[in-house]
Amino acid sequence: MGMTMTQKILAAHAGLPSVKAGDLIEAKLDLVLGNDITTPVAITTFDKTGFTKIFDKDKIAIVLDHYTPCKDIKSAQLCHQAREFAKRFSITHLYDVGEVGIEHALLPEKGLTAPGDLIIGADSHTCTYGALGAFSTGVGSTDMAAGMAMGENWFKVPAAIQVELTGSLQPYVSGKDVILHLIGEIGVDGALYQSLEFTGPGVASLSMDDRFTIANMAIEAGAKNGIFPVDDKTLEYINGRVSRPYTVYEADPDAEYVRKVTIDLDTLEPTVSLPHLPSNTRTIAEVEGMEIQQAVIGSCTNGRISDLRAAAAVLKGKKVAPGVRCIVIPATQAIYLQAMEEGLLKIFIESGCAVSTPTCGPCLGGHMGVMCEGERAVTTTNRNFVGRMGHVKSEVVLASPAVAAASAVAGCLKDPAKLEKGE
Repeated sequence: MGMTMTQKILAAHAGLPSVKAGDLIEAKLDLVLGNDITTPVAITTFDKTGFTKIFDKDKIAIVLDHYTPCKDIKSAQLCHQAREFAKRFSITHLYDVGEVGIEHALLPEKGLTAPGDLIIGADSHTCTYGALGAFSTGVGSTDMAAGMAMGENWFKVPAAIQVELTGSLQPYVSGKDVILHLIGEIGVDGALYQSLEFTGPGVASLSMDDRFTIANMAIEAGAKNGIFPVDDKTLEYINGRVSRPYTVYEADPDAEYVRKVTIDLDTLEPTVSLPHLPSNTRTIAEVEGMEIQQAVIGSCTNGRISDLRAAAAVLKGKKVAPGVRCIVIPATQAIYLQAMEEGLLKIFIESGCAVSTPTCGPCLGGHMGVMCEGERAVTTTNRNFVGRMGHVKSEVVLASPAVAAASAVAGCLKDPAKLEKGE
């Protein structure tokens, strides 16, 4: 039996001719990632274990993105611990205030992730890099500590679900709608410890930003990873970014999948996830009129330049509704600068939005948009669990940038196509 893309990458990094679902392997790592919340825990474990060196100063990335600029004394201490560790071992890739970005947007932008890589990160949305044809997955801080020291980790080889995409996206429909639709169809545990492997002619119609968004939320279906084939768009993206050798893997024609799901992009509608699970999906037409107090456009899921362009196109010449706070967070400094040069920030500010320096901030209820009891936000982030953005009696609705922007103007959940028509 042939292997999937994921299985081929794992086999190569384990030095094995082949692997199959369920195998336990020890594989070499191309990159180990941590942030300002998870890295300090990993450092404590690293020191308690007695490690005295790291495997490669160029293959560890520490991104201080969740609470920076630091919101309080505790977050400042965590960032200090991470900075000192990076200094101790001369770690090349430390990203701090002024050059920081949300980790899963920043690392591909910097060329630290490439096709065929095996990447672990002490953050659940590390699966984002599957958009580039890499195997990337989230791990705990203990595994991060071991990875930094040894450059290897143990893995159980996942089985795979084939997600076939046909057709092409229609206006106001994006990668966010694709992944929300998929999670709604299979459930938050529908791909538990399995690989979501995206295939089919519809892949070619997706931008790289769409693919990053979809791979980012694979974990919300319980998946070990999400992964896309490497095509011309992938190669165009990494050209000028990735300066080292990389390997492109393709699934074998006889690769085994436990299930196949087909999504027709031609018929897909703008989709949202209502509280309190990403699988609680509805089309925007089904929930229009639901009142909101806050809109957030940003995060590792939807803070890239195409996301900001989509939101700005909706907001241009309009005002955020009275009683609604709209917060826009470019995912990296480079995206922030590009948005400024394109005039997007001017559109946001003139519409009545607040624009922040890159940070995860409100996504995890950290800062820059924490909600009180009884409030509801529509947001382009990736999780809407109870208390995710603040009070346990607040609510989070997940949506695309276009839907979030239209809802900010309307003061309630709104179809951007209807807003454009004045309906």
